[in-house]
Amino acid sequence: MKQNQRFRHYKGGIYQLVCEATQESDLSPVIVYSAPDGSLWTRPRAVFFEQIEVNGQTVQRFVEID
Repeated sequence: MKQNQRFRHYKGGIYQLVCEATQESDLSPVIVYSAPDGSLWTRPRAVFFEQIEVNGQTVQRFVEID
């Protein structure tokens, strides 16, 4: 995993990837990321990278930015 990976949420927020982890309750892979306010969040890996439909267009929920 690259250091300082940043992702843009399809609604416009920018988040930094902290790490990938395993959720203890069911051993599923999760993405740990930080919000601009410094709070940490987790999201299932499959959901973080999923394709969704927004206004009739297919977009990725989080897109890596440079």
